Amino acid sequence: MSRLLIAEDEASIRRVLTKILTEEDQSFEIIEAEDGEQACKILESESIDLLLCDIKMPKKDGVEVLQFIKSNSLDLPVIMISGHGDIDTAVETMRQGAFDYISKPPDLNRLLNAVRIALKHDQLHKENKTLKKKVSKTYEMIGEAPAIAEIKSMVDKVAPTAARVLITGENGTGKELVAHWLHEKSERNKKPFIEVNCAAIPSELIESELFGHVKGAFTSANKDRAGKFEASNGGTLFLDEIGDMSLQAQAKVLRALQEQKVQRIGSDNDVKVDVRVIAATNKNLKEEIKASKFREDLYHRLAVILIKVPSLKDRIADVDLLAKHFLSLIANEQGIKPKSITQEALEELKKHDWPGNIREFRNVIERLTILGKSTIDAEDIKTYL
Repeated sequence: MSRLLIAEDEASIRRVLTKILTEEDQSFEIIEAEDGEQACKILESESIDLLLCDIKMPKKDGVEVLQFIKSNSLDLPVIMISGHGDIDTAVETMRQGAFDYISKPPDLNRLLNAVRIALKHDQLHKENKTLKKKVSKTYEMIGEAPAIAEIKSMVDKVAPTAARVLITGENGTGKELVAHWLHEKSERNKKPFIEVNCAAIPSELIESELFGHVKGAFTSANKDRAGKFEASNGGTLFLDEIGDMSLQAQAKVLRALQEQKVQRIGSDNDVKVDVRVIAATNKNLKEEIKASKFREDLYHRLAVILIKVPSLKDRIADVDLLAKHFLSLIANEQGIKPKSITQEALEELKKHDWPGNIREFRNVIERLTILGKSTIDAEDIKTYL
């Protein structure tokens, strides 16, 4: 059921609007306000899905009601009701955030279409916000260890800038998570976040993956294809395990970073790109440079900011927080009630070396969620770890 608030000082107009809406859709619950002040009180105390608001009202007019909604961060669509002389004001309210406006006397089809479209738009908007919250929770950085606090602080400082970042750390420590947070907290967060696992792509295909190709550039190139640099234009390109990239591909990445343009394989034309590159590796790149396996000039281009993600054994005090976080997250993913865990079980988890780091830890918690008792105890840890 959708709850609609009609704020209109003319009782006859309120009756007409209520009649039209309830006859068209019996799921509409209509609430009425006879002036702007009463409308604000209702909006403050009740959950409303849509507001139909007259512009000229006593005590508070429609513009003031709209300003009240904005200043209190209320999330609902507003359709303004305008008299003949209020059209310019109605258009101005749309610039300030109103969804639409209806002229008096209200046209039946115009009114119903505006309400339906506004409610549908609002539903999609709220679903999108919910999805973003779920995504953000998936990549939330959990922990209070000094090293994690330092990473969070650095992300807050670095994310709004255009600086390139090199993230280092063992496999499974959460390097990808840090990259996601750098993107989410940047001004590029409405643009794509594209990830390329350099270790998973054969060396002969990595250039095509990154830079794209034109039709006929090689045997299987049946059509033109944009690479990841173009796909992430305006956003962030995350080059995971960059230490495994071939020297030839490294040279082309260096050129892309220097000139902010790429060439598709088989083409002589440059394509301009605006991409923030974040790289990650589990290798010691300085040792790779000494062994002539990684370009020193590329390293200096990538490592403007260095972030080292600690292994789980170096932040073992975070096990309590991580266990409770993953118990809740996994239960939510599987649609079941989260299990509790005893302090003795947590102490058993802290005794493990965790060579697979956070990735291994999450897998163990998922196993315990599926196989352990309703309250996970030390015996469960010994059995399933």
